Amino acid sequence: MDREPGEKYPPIEPYDRGMLDAGDGNLVYWEMCGNPDGKPAVVVHGGPGSGCNDRGRQYFDPDLYRIVQFDQRNCGRSTPHASDPRTDLRHNTTAHLIADMELLREHLGIDTWLLHGGSWGSTLILAYAEQHPERVSEIVIQAVTTTRRSEIDWLYRGAGQIFPEAWDLFRAGVQESAGTGDLVAAYARRLESPDPGVRARATADWCAWEDAVISQEAYTGPSPYGGRPSRDRQALARLCAHYFSHGAWLEEGQLIRDAGRLAGIPGVLVHGRFDLGGPLTTAWELAKAWPDAELTVIDVAGHLGGPATSRAVLAALDRFARRA
Repeated sequence: MDREPGEKYPPIEPYDRGMLDAGDGNLVYWEMCGNPDGKPAVVVHGGPGSGCNDRGRQYFDPDLYRIVQFDQRNCGRSTPHASDPRTDLRHNTTAHLIADMELLREHLGIDTWLLHGGSWGSTLILAYAEQHPERVSEIVIQAVTTTRRSEIDWLYRGAGQIFPEAWDLFRAGVQESAGTGDLVAAYARRLESPDPGVRARATADWCAWEDAVISQEAYTGPSPYGGRPSRDRQALARLCAHYFSHGAWLEEGQLIRDAGRLAGIPGVLVHGRFDLGGPLTTAWELAKAWPDAELTVIDVAGHLGGPATSRAVLAALDRFARRA
């Protein structure tokens, strides 16, 4: 395909899509793009609750890859949707999402696939790959997170040292959380409130804090969190608080501790040195624990990445495209 080196691939449309019955009343939306006979790859979106988007597939050569995207439970086009307070999130945990990925892989007749994603998506990728390493050909991750409780504490408390004005407002949104108590759990309770006004205020406060943490990064268009459509914003805040108040149902440090299970799987980790939401330490520790991982640190990037991050991801995916 004719394009400049480091430039994303042109937009493409899905050639197939569907709704996967994942049980417990959940239908998971999926779609496929690119070459039906190409190398299988799945894009694992962030959030939790961000949903997949058209940009995610532009990192893949559509002539060489069979690109799978899906909306994780209760967000995007999956149903029921977390913006509806009647949607029960008891059946939405990391273990459920891993099972959904396996069910989707089997449904699509894929033996092994490349995993790509970032932020929360990297946590889900690592959790899936450590449970099913025989189903993973390669891994490409940007903005590495493992959702340790220490990482959650940094994002929702520690980063307040850098943005004290915004953090004071974030903390004031849940006054029942005394002092520097568990703000995430307090927000999770508010986002489950039957009162729509309480949920709306908690959603706005949550997204305002998330936007503050990345406010020093260059981006165009609406605010990455607060600028989303109301329905998507509500689902994102509710699912984030749901997962993070439970430590993603992972043992502390589990994903780095068990990184040896990824031995033999080539991996590329791309992380911005100035990622204030997810400091470089996590990517550094993971790279040391995973024998086949390469870590690329982008000195000019933060959590959202940028041109240099995109070039590094594209280079990795282009390199893996023809790998048997």
